[in-house]
Amino acid sequence: MNITLVPGGNPGPYTGAGNNTYLISGKTPTLLDAATGESSHLVALAEALAGQPLGQVLVSHAHQDHVDGCGSIAARWPITCFGKMLWPERDCLQSVDFFPISDGDLIPAGDGMLRVVHTPGHAPDHLCFLDETTGTLFSADLVVQGSSVVIPNSHGGSLAQYLASLRLVLDIAPHRMLPAHGQAIDSPSEVISTYLEHRLQREAQIIELVRVGVGWPDALVKRLYPGIRPELKPMARESVLAHLVKLQEEGRARDDGECWVLT
Repeated sequence: MNITLVPGGNPGPYTGAGNNTYLISGKTPTLLDAATGESSHLVALAEALAGQPLGQVLVSHAHQDHVDGCGSIAARWPITCFGKMLWPERDCLQSVDFFPISDGDLIPAGDGMLRVVHTPGHAPDHLCFLDETTGTLFSADLVVQGSSVVIPNSHGGSLAQYLASLRLVLDIAPHRMLPAHGQAIDSPSEVISTYLEHRLQREAQIIELVRVGVGWPDALVKRLYPGIRPELKPMARESVLAHLVKLQEEGRARDDGECWVLT
């Protein structure tokens, strides 16, 4: 596959240097993710297309930094089609219609094919796209090398599903992962294993703190993330809640109305 990184041009506290989108050139020019519609992204995409039409955009999930650029892309390239796993209550916020894609689908992209891999957890509609010929996985927000991924419990996130998705991709054993944030990952198994270990360690920390009476999410954030920047506290709280909800689903903790306790 002929792959070109097209930076989204949307740096921020949650996006780092900004989103990565990827153009696959060939018979079916395909863009992986739409970013946010920044003019610099549209200019870079036009340069990468070099006068060719854009056949389709495959959206990994409906979080704003991956999907909000769809309208701007549609205005610039009107014949472009947009595909994603449907999440109706979020998809309705967009000005384009999506053709539905599902786990296991094979979609023409460039001069090859991509297999759809449903990897919920970060979002219920989260998808990765696998080029089985080269073992390249377009991994969206599944992992970010050198950082962690937020599980937004209050907005469709699920830690149990996320851990299952990590294990699924570990079994797939891609040779390389191209994430939506950060650098390309040339040792996927190592990075995914580190992610799994980190989550188990964080769970153990939360269990111990709840055991000694620190059962309020905000108090857990203060203990687990000392010195965290104020703008990042809401997402840290979401991650803590995701761990507590997972423990509740497993019958190991509960919210007694005042704070979380172990069962």
